[in-house]
Amino acid sequence: MEQRKHWWNGKWGRLARKDVYLRTNGDQWYVEQRAGGSDGASHFFEYDSEDAALDMVRALLNGPDEWRELSVRPPR
Repeated sequence: MEQRKHWWNGKWGRLARKDVYLRTNGDQWYVEQRAGGSDGASHFFEYDSEDAALDMVRALLNGPDEWRELSVRPPR
């Protein structure tokens, strides 16, 4: 699975931190919504197209948080 993008709400701490990840594997696209940092709870969404996955990402990023996109290292 290849991670394509990562967004973070800019808040520190287990209770406040939220992350959204966009990943792909073959023709499938995955969105992970995580609350609480690396040990937090995640919800996963699976899509057949990048456009559908990005629609979900935009919906998840909508709201009062100041989301920022974090860089993702290119695959080696």
